[in-house]
Amino acid sequence: MGYFQSASQISDIIADLPAVDGKIQNDAAARQARLTKPPGSLGRLEEVAIWMAGWQRRSRPSIEHGQCLIFAGNHGVVAQGISPFPPEVTAQMVANFANGGAAINQLCDLANLKLDVIPLDLDYPTNDLSLGPAMTASETLNAMNHGANALDENCDYLIVGEMGIGNTTSAAALCLGRFGADATGWVGPGTGLDDDGVKHKAKIIEAARIVQGEVDQHPVSLLAAFGGRELAAIAGAVLAARMRSIPVMLDGFISTAAAAALTANKNLGVLDHAMISHMSGEPGHLRLAVALRKQPLVDLRMRLGEASGAAVATLLVRAACATHNGMATFAEAGVSEG
Repeated sequence: MGYFQSASQISDIIADLPAVDGKIQNDAAARQARLTKPPGSLGRLEEVAIWMAGWQRRSRPSIEHGQCLIFAGNHGVVAQGISPFPPEVTAQMVANFANGGAAINQLCDLANLKLDVIPLDLDYPTNDLSLGPAMTASETLNAMNHGANALDENCDYLIVGEMGIGNTTSAAALCLGRFGADATGWVGPGTGLDDDGVKHKAKIIEAARIVQGEVDQHPVSLLAAFGGRELAAIAGAVLAARMRSIPVMLDGFISTAAAAALTANKNLGVLDHAMISHMSGEPGHLRLAVALRKQPLVDLRMRLGEASGAAVATLLVRAACATHNGMATFAEAGVSEG
């Protein structure tokens, strides 16, 4: 099934997205106030439980069919020397995922999430974004549909991640195209660049801005100009999840940047169903989180990608749901309220 047929159709979808269930969210907040604890004493676990309830549209939220989607893609901009690793590593890591040897395999097992890894035309890297648009609109829509179609029919909670040598450059360029400011503020070491490498990456991203000029503030235009197939697929999956009222836990800098493309024209509400799992070690992630007005759940100085931070945060989501659903109220426990 093709969710997304054209840029104009995506605009129509974004203009008519389902909202959170305010009544259920209010009911969940009221339950939190009655549980046997001082108000607010579980901190952000309370916020997470209420968020889950409102988007799952059930007063007792839970993760029954949680899914982790990892999209993999290759980038033509790697030819500019912006990564210490060759593009062949993308396919090698996809094989590692398939063999169960990556961090995300262990974390999904622990968090009880179904893991699906979707490689996207790895033998055909995107165009070099420093020389022109990375993809055509048709290629972008195709990748977005891969993302949307990857959601299971019964998915009730989604985390998204990526694998792709060069994709921190793509993510930084996408942030520059969406939010502006300076290239140096968006770039970081990625898979291990030294200071000179980071400066070179910033120059490549600045070159992309100059060559491509003003890019239309539309998700498809931004992703086509600066994204990779895996970033477009993440955006498609996140948008499809919103259409189905599925709460989404974003991973780090790259997946947050991909989702941020959906907020073109300053429509931050399109990501109300999404949380940022952790503060990435990539410097641009703090700036991006502030721009999106979202506070990551944790800061573990992780910068691995592959949805690893989102999988760790899922353990907190499960804790939030368990306390929300399982604790007794003051009345049930026969405890006097203060």
